[in-house]
Amino acid sequence: MRRWLLLVGVAGALGCAAGPRPATTEPGRDAAVFTAGQIMVMLAPTPVALADRTAQELAGEYRLRYAYAWTMASLGQRCVVYDAPPGQSPGEVARHLESDPRVKAAAEIHAYRTLASGPDPYASLQKSAQLLHLDAAHQVATGRGVRVAVIDTGVDLDHPDLRGRIAKASSFVDRGETTFTSDVHGTAVAGVLAADQGNDLGIYGAAPEAELWALKACWPDAPGSRLALCNSYTLAKALDFAIAEGAQAINLSLAGPQDSILALLLRGALERGIVVVAADGPSAGESFPASFAGVIPVADVDLAGKLRDDPAPVNGDRLAAPGSDVLTTVPRGSYDFFSGSSFAAAEVSGVVALLLELDPGLRPEAVRALLERTAHGNEGAPPVVDACAAVAALRPATRCR
Repeated sequence: MRRWLLLVGVAGALGCAAGPRPATTEPGRDAAVFTAGQIMVMLAPTPVALADRTAQELAGEYRLRYAYAWTMASLGQRCVVYDAPPGQSPGEVARHLESDPRVKAAAEIHAYRTLASGPDPYASLQKSAQLLHLDAAHQVATGRGVRVAVIDTGVDLDHPDLRGRIAKASSFVDRGETTFTSDVHGTAVAGVLAADQGNDLGIYGAAPEAELWALKACWPDAPGSRLALCNSYTLAKALDFAIAEGAQAINLSLAGPQDSILALLLRGALERGIVVVAADGPSAGESFPASFAGVIPVADVDLAGKLRDDPAPVNGDRLAAPGSDVLTTVPRGSYDFFSGSSFAAAEVSGVVALLLELDPGLRPEAVRALLERTAHGNEGAPPVVDACAAVAALRPATRCR
């Protein structure tokens, strides 16, 4: 499989016209961590030349400091990042900007976190795959050729169980290429979703023949950390790329606050028929994008099918998948156990790829309805996705037991 790596900085990705670097950016850091006080603005539709003049006018009228601008390829609209005036709430400034007829949407740049917990006691290998009935499902579908964008940290492209599984790799984080292949969280999510099968190595993913796109929009908390941080700017860049390039599914193993510009991108993805899967967050206020209507929200359960945490309600009935002691890939050709809704979401994204292989025309709402209809319920917990039952709904001759 063709694999390429486009490593671009935040200001340089996808035709972003870089202005002066924000004063809050600390040289030498791996990512644009210092986003406090910044606002992302989507301008009302207008020609690019006029949009750039409008961006400068807004900066002068609202006393904003211009940082970056770029055109969203998927929506065809101009976006600008500003530093808010000193001493003013960026959220309040964004609300004032949204009332301006020259602005379509504006939001404070928010932080988002991946959803993984620390090391857990080792357990028997890949019990989660057994709970999902993946072996039986793989007799019918393996996700062959389905384009799944993993918006996360970087991925170890040369891990033996991921080698050849990554078709596209891009970074939307300033200097993100410096740790791309040593990032832990994205490597772990990629393994759960699409680790190779039948290669006499390690593990296999939920969709071992899917075409993964490793889109780095998050950066590790610290070198080698399982935890990672993203912001709405880097996520917007990665989402725009995934939509414009024609992904069929998007995995978002992260959560944070509601964001109006990310919501526009998610709506655009869903309208184009892209299935979006997201990890349930820790609270109602920190469960976006899982809380966005049309996104498939995934909670994590233990091997008995019981919720590991009690996440807040999202957009209707959530689904669940195993998120306890999930064995997966880590950098430098190794494996380890992880827990968290990050990995439950990746498993469901893999099952989505199986369904899209069998019927590429399935709309996001049809995929969710099929997963809900074929999941097995547990009292007091969301129903657990059953990969084989879902596949059998499209191929009735499938034997699941």
